[in-house]
Amino acid sequence: MHLNMSENNYPLEERDRDRLPPIINHGLDRVPKLPFPSYGSFISTLNHRRESGSHSFSSPLLLPAVKQVRELPPICPDVRQKHRISIDVLPPEVKARFVSEPIIPIRTKTAKEFQEDLERAAISGDWKQVHDFYLTTFDSFLELNAAFKKEANAPFNTIEDSGINIRFVNLVYDALLHTPADTQKSVLKGIINSLLRGWKGPRTKDDLRAYFVLVQNPQYTSPATYVIYAHLLRQIAALAEADHHFLMHWFKKLPQKRFKQLVERLQVFITTRLFPAKPEELPPMAKCSWWIPSATKVLSLLNAANSISCPPIIPFSDFYNLTLDHIDFMEDYHTWQAHGNSNRFTFCQFPFILSTVVKKAIIQRDSEQQMISMARQTLVDKVSRRQRVDMSLLFLNIKVRRLQLVSDSLDELSRKRADLKKKLKVTFVGEAGLDMGGLTKEWFLLLIRQIFHTDYGMFTYVNESQCHWFSSWKCDNYSEFRLVGALMGLAVYNSITLDIRFPPCVYKKLLIPPIVPCDPDTPVGMATLTLEDLQQVMPDLAHGLGELLSYEGNVEEDFYTTFQVFQEELGVVKSYNLKTGGDKIPVTNLNRKEYVQLYVDFLLNKSIFRQFAAFYHGFHSVCASNALMLLRPEEVEILVCGSPNLDMSSLQRVVQYEGYSKTDSTIRYMFCVQYFITLTVYAMCQLTVWSGLAGPSGTWSWPFLWNCRRNCSTSPQEVTAFLWGEWPT
Repeated sequence: MHLNMSENNYPLEERDRDRLPPIINHGLDRVPKLPFPSYGSFISTLNHRRESGSHSFSSPLLLPAVKQVRELPPICPDVRQKHRISIDVLPPEVKARFVSEPIIPIRTKTAKEFQEDLERAAISGDWKQVHDFYLTTFDSFLELNAAFKKEANAPFNTIEDSGINIRFVNLVYDALLHTPADTQKSVLKGIINSLLRGWKGPRTKDDLRAYFVLVQNPQYTSPATYVIYAHLLRQIAALAEADHHFLMHWFKKLPQKRFKQLVERLQVFITTRLFPAKPEELPPMAKCSWWIPSATKVLSLLNAANSISCPPIIPFSDFYNLTLDHIDFMEDYHTWQAHGNSNRFTFCQFPFILSTVVKKAIIQRDSEQQMISMARQTLVDKVSRRQRVDMSLLFLNIKVRRLQLVSDSLDELSRKRADLKKKLKVTFVGEAGLDMGGLTKEWFLLLIRQIFHTDYGMFTYVNESQCHWFSSWKCDNYSEFRLVGALMGLAVYNSITLDIRFPPCVYKKLLIPPIVPCDPDTPVGMATLTLEDLQQVMPDLAHGLGELLSYEGNVEEDFYTTFQVFQEELGVVKSYNLKTGGDKIPVTNLNRKEYVQLYVDFLLNKSIFRQFAAFYHGFHSVCASNALMLLRPEEVEILVCGSPNLDMSSLQRVVQYEGYSKTDSTIRYMFCVQYFITLTVYAMCQLTVWSGLAGPSGTWSWPFLWNCRRNCSTSPQEVTAFLWGEWPT
């Protein structure tokens, strides 16, 4: 059947309803068209009407009464969402609200009054007033703001101030665990109701304040509360990035004790979900697989808050979850490599939670897989060409003469650049010996000592900071700096620690970027460094620049300096402009911060750019791996140099004795003072750990043989199969 959609087929009412209202032109079509007035005539008319007191320039537009007019369709929810997403990219301070914030009720209870209520309840045993306070406060997000917000209806829309009375929050939570059980249950019930009501709709800053208060609740230490805790973490993790930005800065303002408690509760939550002591107390993992990702994402906010604090609120190692040492972290690593930072959760997406032990194991196994792959490829190439297979082809064989140690090592590494990812074997020419690890360590030790000697000229030793720094002299060939970088890479690749004393900023620069860029002209190692970084390299100069920044007098007249600096290179003093025309730009009170920043950047980046670029590429020629993206600069230093702190408890578990037993008084006395002994005393006791006075990065895994001899030599003895220490009798 054909449907005629012409206007005549509609009933009269529908035609009238769909018809648009007529355009009213007030007779303009009957007046001849006039040319558009000039700008001058328009101004004259404007002045004339102002003088005549007229306040309108045209008669009002009158529309006829139209009874039946089609209304505009409502805005689609999808359109609202699109508009919201586009506005979320604005800075948080100027982002418009999509819902009007409800008026917060006024609550006049102060911290002092609440403390008095607690004291009266403890004496009388009547907790009703305290119970009513908790019942009301935790009933909704509005009530949380009413109780803890400094000013109930003030905006407080800045990252610097959450607007929450932290002292009052701490008092309420500290008292909560000492209240009757029904009061504690009422708080949990109120949190459930608050979360159910707060789950829908866009978030306001008052909602963020409520989350900020709720996540500090100390009741989440019990597995019985983990379901509630998980839903709270899920909602916080699902917030917009701008909201996370606010929470991160608010977390930064917490006292250290409260901040650490937050971290510990999250760590225990993750650990308990992974390895529950009583699995029946928790839901099946299949039904709550989102628990750990949500908790880890919230923990990442705390880690970010800790990272932007100067100094950090707690050590970065407090974010390590040692339980993860016992999971299949290689499977997690391979999943991360395959999927990256996609929606599929892996712990490698949040490397701050992985301990140095896990990261070192990942790098070692990744290195072993690369070694096996290189060896397999070599064998396949030989077999395909029907050549005789020599087992030495499976290794990186370095042959050097002791008298030409540096030049021979440089030549060997340059010629065998394609074999750098094979297992390292070292041979000293003219000396019989089979390298089972000892010759390799000796080669590293001798080579590092010679290269870092001040007479060699590659590095300078700064007495004030007791560390080495790159020489700024210019030359045509920086291959020896590449050799040092390759040595560090080989040490990490072959799990050998080196006695190298670089300042921490070197390891920051090594990870800028963590993956070598494809374009060889891309600058590398250009880290954003500050006066604190210079303090670790040249403390005297950093102190002087700090005095310049805090000087209260006239900097230009009293210091009489410009944006030009001088540097000695091989006995010759050279001048450098920190900016174009710097020799003619005086340093003043207004530009002294710029001067200090440019000076720091010149000393730590620009003046040694070519030297460090060669060093960077040498290191990454061996250690090019995605696993480096998991490391912090401090962790790279531990992998290269070992841990500065000796873990004597783990040493005690693996030590083996010859001539002693673990019950002998000498051994017992030695381990009794383990927490008071210093590295200097260790050196006096002839204890050599790896290749220097540093412990392994992690725990002791090799057996340590403690030998007793009456006429032992003055230097420690070391064999390649295990570590060896001697104690004189």
